[in-house]
Amino acid sequence: MTTSNAATAPARQWRIFPELSGTAIAGVAIAIFLLAFLILPVLKVTYVAFQDPHTGALTLQNFGDFFRSSLFRSSFVNSFYVSAMSVVVATVIALPLAYITTRFNFGGSALIQSIGVIPLIMPPFVGAIAMQLLFGRNGTVNLLLSQYLGFKIPFMEGLNGVIFVQSLHYFPFILINLSASLRNIDKAMEESAQNLGCTGLRLFRRIVFPLAMPGYIAGAALVFIKVFDDLGTPLLLNVNNMLAPQAYLRISSVGISDPMGYVISFILVAFSVFSLWASFLFMRGKDYATVQKGGGGLARRDLSRGEKIVAYGVVVFILLLVLSPHFGLTLLAFGTIWSFSPLPDGYTLANFATVFEQSLQYVVNTLIYAGLAAGFDIILGTAIAYIVLRTGIKGRKMLDYMATAALAVPGVVLGIGYLRLFHSFEVPVIGKPLASWWVIIVIALTVRRLPYALRACMAALQQVSLSLEEAAENLGASKGRSIRRIVVPLMAGGILAGFVTSFATAAVELSATIMLVSTSNDAPLSYGIYLYMQSPSGRGAGAALGILAVVIVGLGTYLSNRIIEKDRARKAEVRASH
Repeated sequence: MTTSNAATAPARQWRIFPELSGTAIAGVAIAIFLLAFLILPVLKVTYVAFQDPHTGALTLQNFGDFFRSSLFRSSFVNSFYVSAMSVVVATVIALPLAYITTRFNFGGSALIQSIGVIPLIMPPFVGAIAMQLLFGRNGTVNLLLSQYLGFKIPFMEGLNGVIFVQSLHYFPFILINLSASLRNIDKAMEESAQNLGCTGLRLFRRIVFPLAMPGYIAGAALVFIKVFDDLGTPLLLNVNNMLAPQAYLRISSVGISDPMGYVISFILVAFSVFSLWASFLFMRGKDYATVQKGGGGLARRDLSRGEKIVAYGVVVFILLLVLSPHFGLTLLAFGTIWSFSPLPDGYTLANFATVFEQSLQYVVNTLIYAGLAAGFDIILGTAIAYIVLRTGIKGRKMLDYMATAALAVPGVVLGIGYLRLFHSFEVPVIGKPLASWWVIIVIALTVRRLPYALRACMAALQQVSLSLEEAAENLGASKGRSIRRIVVPLMAGGILAGFVTSFATAAVELSATIMLVSTSNDAPLSYGIYLYMQSPSGRGAGAALGILAVVIVGLGTYLSNRIIEKDRARKAEVRASH
């Protein structure tokens, strides 16, 4: 009996590794990639920040040295001050635009909202020099003020210049979120307050703005984090007493063994996380829900003739102000000499000729780097979205968290982490360290832009019914075949939108690439702009490169919106036909 059972029982096979499905293997591979190129570099930076450079023991001495240095203390205070003031100034710009276009019957509201987001298609460091020529001590505005009114205004002096440029660039984050919140306010709340005698500014202060607070906090937190971590704008304006420029200067001038660069990097990451946590804490325990679906928005009212003139005056002034970097950059790109005069002395195409004759490799490198990074992003984003939404694999949510965590890691910190972790890792066959090989730039861009592609792929997959995939498998298709032939084609619109968004934003990334470029032959467009802008004679060509960058980002944004709209219309047609 015992012999018979032994003969019929399946033989047990001992395995070193458990048998994994294809999706599980893909999940493990992605986790290893994120661990190697996102988590470990940040952990390495954190570890070195707490490490004694001589003995290797853990210590708080580096932080003590940081706070004993007057330069680092002032850099810390300056970064916090510039970020906070940028939020304030951005609010002053965004609030009237959002309120006027959502509260009143106002001709051209859609156009105003569209123009209001144009600053986002220009990286702030690109317009910084143009802003100097328009608003600097001897810029257009101050020359005219001095000539006709006898005084100047220090728009661009020191930290004021950084605040001014950053506010004009990032205020759309507040505008977009605040406008959305105002449109979702339950008008019954406003009417109830008015019936109780609350009107005018008191109505706005006590009812309207508090109800729109979720959108405002979301936008303000984004502005604070972006300004706190930004490297390019302070560097181009020669404002080095801030944290991000100090991290870059310490690593690039003292070397990767200097602990101060790592202490600053740790503080940058900590403040990014702290800002997100503080915004969550501020909103916790408060109820902003509306009774109506969508809220209905504020009750719109007509403006009197006088009010309309004032409102249009405010809107036109703000739009001229926020578009001034674009005007300045265009004048600089087409100008001959622009110095101590309101406008350039003459106009030429020579700057563009210089770019195409001498610096076309920057454009070619950018197309290769951003194209490869966007391609990897949609592959990773599609795989992560499928694993998270369509499988029960343990730890699948962790993939989403790890990929999204890249948003909280400043580019300069990622660059420093790569330099520290991979400077001694020699690539086989190539014979050079991974940290100085151009592929590391592609990897950095892939990691930095993965959250954008992931969110687009997640949204696309959520709109694909699971029953379609199950029907294909019931007809005999394998899991892999049903994904390739059914799921991915139905996600095509979202995948394309993710590709374009990742490509457009990667094309103008400076914070990470400036740390990783080892030779000018490997440099992308953003690094070329930075090099040109270092000397007055190169600013025209730098502006011409900036125009190319704006065209790439603007075209990418337009294509992304067109793809999303077309995909939405196609799905609406399909739903209507059923």
